[in-house]
Amino acid sequence: MLEVRHLAKRFGGLWALRDVSFSVSEGEILGVIGPNGAGKSTLVNLITGHARPTTGQVLIAGQDVTGRRPWVIAHDRVARTFQIVKPFRGLTVRENVAIGAMHGNERDGSVRDALATADELLELVGIAKHAHAAPTQLSVADARRLELAKALASRPRLLLIDEVMAGLRHHEIESAVELIHRLRDSGITIVAVEHVMKAIVSVSDRILVLHHGSILALGSPREVLSDPRVVEAYLGHRYVNRRSE
Repeated sequence: MLEVRHLAKRFGGLWALRDVSFSVSEGEILGVIGPNGAGKSTLVNLITGHARPTTGQVLIAGQDVTGRRPWVIAHDRVARTFQIVKPFRGLTVRENVAIGAMHGNERDGSVRDALATADELLELVGIAKHAHAAPTQLSVADARRLELAKALASRPRLLLIDEVMAGLRHHEIESAVELIHRLRDSGITIVAVEHVMKAIVSVSDRILVLHHGSILALGSPREVLSDPRVVEAYLGHRYVNRRSE
């Protein structure tokens, strides 16, 4: 579904991403982790067209989409969330999601249908009770759920989620992990950038670790968490010791 070939991005004299290559199979969940500044969000921006790579290629379902505009890639059934949520403040939560349902390749043909889709998705992500509220009234966690519902409204085949579980409580994380698995089971391929290790380990088929803009490790959660380089650069020995207790 997704193939990244020797992707790199330079901002002035700084390489935010350097020679990154990997692929994601259809129906797979790939977790992406790494320290702050490792290049995680830059990677998502390059895949979705919100930034242009300095070098390298991005292929979606075998088609080269390198450097295409975000809306062109989105119309190819690719959706993403953003760390900094920016909903339409003049619309309700429900209407925000309906906007997403009226765009994309499989858009709803009427406002009524789009609102019905919004109702379904708000129920799915767990914020249906806030449907008629203003986005500014949402908590940080619920605002991230709204961001996910907006992305799902475009009916993606490839979904990139950027820290949607940040700020969630323990039981909320478990619900979010279950939801992501349900989305995968519905046919969506997922790339999940996350800092919450419990969540990323639970949800991912494989984990990609970025460090200083390069791939440090790529493998199953067990392989990655036992890699001494990952422990040293990102996890820390305390985390490993807690897991072994």
